[in-house]
Amino acid sequence: MSLFGSFFKKSADTKENKNESNVNWIPLTSVAQLKEIDTVSKQKPVIVFKHSTRCAISKNVIKNFDRSFPTQLKDKINVYYLDLLNHRDTSNEIGYKYQVLHQSPQLLLIHKGKAVLHASHYDIAQIDLEKIVK
Repeated sequence: MSLFGSFFKKSADTKENKNESNVNWIPLTSVAQLKEIDTVSKQKPVIVFKHSTRCAISKNVIKNFDRSFPTQLKDKINVYYLDLLNHRDTSNEIGYKYQVLHQSPQLLLIHKGKAVLHASHYDIAQIDLEKIVK
């Protein structure tokens, strides 16, 4: 099972689900969703998390991001997840549209249709979302 899939796995054996995600992940699977992201970003910040399912660094970074995501921000920010290996066209379009060089893993913060912040690899952990999103 992929790491992303494990976020949504439910445990039948216990009431406490150790794999429950701190993030309300929204799958980003098509270029057409970028219009949705721009529209939503006019009302609240949007994160696009580009993830490679074959990369150990990416797996560690997304786990750490999910674990440290401030739960009080769940309703204040939309977080899109892009499996860039399965949706390379969407990943490429993100680079063109938001003028950000492709990296993986990569986090982009979109506000009012523009990338206002981006980070990759372990620099993603340095982003303090609580200070940015109010």
